[in-house]
Amino acid sequence: MTATDTPPCGASTDTGASTATGTGTGTATGTRRRRAFALLGSVQITLIFTLAAIAVPLPEIGRAFDLERADLILLSAAYGLTFAGLLLFGGRIADRYGGRRALGAGLTLFAAASAAAPFAPGIGTLLAARFAQGAGAALIAPAAMAVLRAVFPSPAAYGRAMASWGGLSVLGATAGNVLSGVIAELLSWRWSFAVPFAVAAAALALAPRLLPDTAPAPGRTLDLPGALLATAGITLASYGLVVTDALPWSSAGVLVPLLLGAALLTAFWYAEHRAGDPLLPPRFLADRQRALALTAIALSACATAMTFVTFSLHLQQDRDWSPLRTSAAFLPFAVALLASGRLAGGLIARFGPRKVTAAGLATAAAGLVLLALTGLDPHTPYASGLLPGLMLLPTGTAASFAGAAVLTTDGVPPERTGLAGGVLNTAMELGPTVVFAIVLTFGSDSSSLAATGAALAAAAALNLRVQRSRPSSTAQGAIR
Repeated sequence: MTATDTPPCGASTDTGASTATGTGTGTATGTRRRRAFALLGSVQITLIFTLAAIAVPLPEIGRAFDLERADLILLSAAYGLTFAGLLLFGGRIADRYGGRRALGAGLTLFAAASAAAPFAPGIGTLLAARFAQGAGAALIAPAAMAVLRAVFPSPAAYGRAMASWGGLSVLGATAGNVLSGVIAELLSWRWSFAVPFAVAAAALALAPRLLPDTAPAPGRTLDLPGALLATAGITLASYGLVVTDALPWSSAGVLVPLLLGAALLTAFWYAEHRAGDPLLPPRFLADRQRALALTAIALSACATAMTFVTFSLHLQQDRDWSPLRTSAAFLPFAVALLASGRLAGGLIARFGPRKVTAAGLATAAAGLVLLALTGLDPHTPYASGLLPGLMLLPTGTAASFAGAAVLTTDGVPPERTGLAGGVLNTAMELGPTVVFAIVLTFGSDSSSLAATGAALAAAAALNLRVQRSRPSSTAQGAIR
């Protein structure tokens, strides 16, 4: 086996047959696999970049359109609302019609919305573009994971690829927070949409040549009742959390969407138990290890989002730093993230995903506690007060994301990879939404950081305790 047969980012070589050309013929070489992974990975990073990149230029957008606070809240949440709300349905579309076809449809919508956003003459057009971006992203994210499964069809190769895949979302969030400040200060907020458009357009052009066809499942239904209940429930509940910025928890504007969302999600859960071909098979979440892995993903996303929100505000408000200097302060975060993500695949191969997930959660918890103890004092030097925590946290979250991504997809049959992608990304999206509500309600202070750190530590302990044998064909059949 030559060096060119090595899959990307440390993923193991797949010796099984696979299609690697756009026509679905031929055998995937190592070089082609690396290119396919690079293309899919760039798209995944861009999806989360687009979510995070709105935060820093939001005040500038508000001034440009003379927006009220409520308008800014909705604008900041619009992309995430449709992204999170439609992910489960996006996963079913990828499984039903094939990953590459769903990916192409999502990229087309995402690119069109990203092209329209910079030219928005007012808030209505910009909101519509952000909602459309989120809908496109909800198709792209699970479809990309389905195509990734076709690029690495053997379980061992796919597991190693998922170890690398797990950290891409954190990298996207970091890039969004760092680059958005640079773009806003040196150019304009409108240029923030140039990045997602360019990546989506390039992916559309390259996908037929680099990505394999994936088999559709024409016998599978779309489960439209389940899709409607899940989409409405997640969107309403997320919206109820987001508007706590402008309204008290006891107000009708918060309670009504939260209660309606909870009722719809409860109805969704009961409906899925009775559906012949459920959108989300109940047995999928009944596996304790998978449930804990999804919890780890949500908590890791929560910790990352809380750190960015808390310290972006702290550096600009308490220390009077510029957006550009604030963005530069997170560069060590990105370096630590990349280094840890690079090592995660090898650690998972040696120690297993469960131990790596637990160790990552514990490391991230230590980073948050360290930041809570020293980071929010405006008189503490950056190098000694913030930098250690800002490097320790991403070291942990990159490892926990990688291990948890492997555990979430472990035992999932290839034809349900879209389902796994939808659930994994839903957990990742809901974590920051919950953080937003926590920070707005209780404040971005040391107690919120410490509480999140304690939750990470508890999840680490639970991941170490749970034992599970390798999934059997019977277990796989339960979630088909």
